[in-house]
Amino acid sequence: MDYTSLGNTDLTVSVAGLGMGGNSRAGRNTGRTEAESIAVIHKAIDLGVTLFDTASAYGTEELLGKALKSQDRTALVVSSKATIWKGMEPKGGADILEDIENTLVALQTDVIDLYQLHAVPPARYDQVLTDILPVLQQAQRDGKIRYLGITETAPKDPGHEMLQHAVGDKVWNVVMLAFHMMHQNARQTIFPTTVKNGVGTLLMFVLRDLFSRPDFLRETIATLVANGEIPAHLGESGTPLDFLVHNSGATSITDAAYRFARHEQGADVVLFGTGNADHLEENIRSITAPPLPAKDVQVLYNLFGRLEGVGLRHSDTPGGGGRPHA
Repeated sequence: MDYTSLGNTDLTVSVAGLGMGGNSRAGRNTGRTEAESIAVIHKAIDLGVTLFDTASAYGTEELLGKALKSQDRTALVVSSKATIWKGMEPKGGADILEDIENTLVALQTDVIDLYQLHAVPPARYDQVLTDILPVLQQAQRDGKIRYLGITETAPKDPGHEMLQHAVGDKVWNVVMLAFHMMHQNARQTIFPTTVKNGVGTLLMFVLRDLFSRPDFLRETIATLVANGEIPAHLGESGTPLDFLVHNSGATSITDAAYRFARHEQGADVVLFGTGNADHLEENIRSITAPPLPAKDVQVLYNLFGRLEGVGLRHSDTPGGGGRPHA
């Protein structure tokens, strides 16, 4: 395992972070028993993973709390998140304070290493600063939270509008954002500022359906070709990204996706989710592998660097709302 500092915090974390949400929810969405999911979490720790990301909305805080009860918590970093909605209404500070207390109980801990506001749209950001941030800062002073973070609602904010404000405000220690081989705009809009200001980054959507399901990738490529957003020749192959797989390059498209994101300047932690022990090892192997060949990375920049929002929506929407960005 490789380790890195999470921005300017004093947290040293594994570059591979186990996400407890997504399509898998640590195997709970794929038929794994609680014991099997806990076994995968324990194996991740054995393989050197030290960062675990959950959220109240995932329904996996209690699972993670049970899994980590027998572990040395001083060596681990736990991130959780609170939704900013109460039904259809915005939450206020008192609601978030209640969420913090519930998370502490679920995780069986006295302090949350990283507490993030979950999927904040641009229109809610000012209200978050006014009504919620003071409560989070008080929870920090009370020793219930170590560091603060905020995450974007990627499908509805593919241009990172909210985070472009957040990373410059110097009140958030960490941000979570979508970044992958065909959605690279954070290279221009987010990473330069996070690097400058010492804001840690957790990357989501690095793999998901787009690069793990060949049929969905082909459909997405076909849609982008039809819209004139990428060269036509990519739509002529049943395996449009296989130029990345060769002896000195990636071993698979999945491998390429993880390595591309991991070695982008400004990337701290690549989040991945699985309830499968074999997939766990494969994912970690890719995330800790060397960078892709520079020429392959440049081809990806040239082909997809102007796209925005590809693959961020549900897999029944090929193209995921991809469109060029400035």
